[in-house]
Amino acid sequence: MEAALIAVLGTLLGSVVTHWFQARATMRGAELARAEQLRQERIASYSAYAGALLDYRRSQNDRWFRAHEQPGSPAAEAARFASYEARIAARQALTRVHLVCDVPRLRQLADAAFEFANCLHEAVDEEDRDRRSKRCSDALSAFVAAAAPSVQ
Repeated sequence: MEAALIAVLGTLLGSVVTHWFQARATMRGAELARAEQLRQERIASYSAYAGALLDYRRSQNDRWFRAHEQPGSPAAEAARFASYEARIAARQALTRVHLVCDVPRLRQLADAAFEFANCLHEAVDEEDRDRRSKRCSDALSAFVAAAAPSVQ
């Protein structure tokens, strides 16, 4: 009788310990899967933002050139409207960065790069435009450099 009782208690203890280890392994697996999914989402968001901002910067440069070559021309107006579309895409990508990024410094760098692109068309001459374009490019590079360690 004692042997049977010991066997039942041993089996019960084994079941409890097994359940505990399986629960821990399941939770750990879920945490790893969530962390990997977030990493992938950050990679996608950060790279989409970089691409959208590069396109916005290009469209702002194009807008500036068209406005200074032939102010009010159909080409200048088309470039202006194209820059609006590029701004919408860049703003959407920036919003996505804000949603997946939990590092305030990265958000600030992303915001700064957007603002540099946003003001690019206000340059008074080509030297000013070059300077603004470079600042935008440098700000985007700073964002990418700061974001890279969080997704590697």
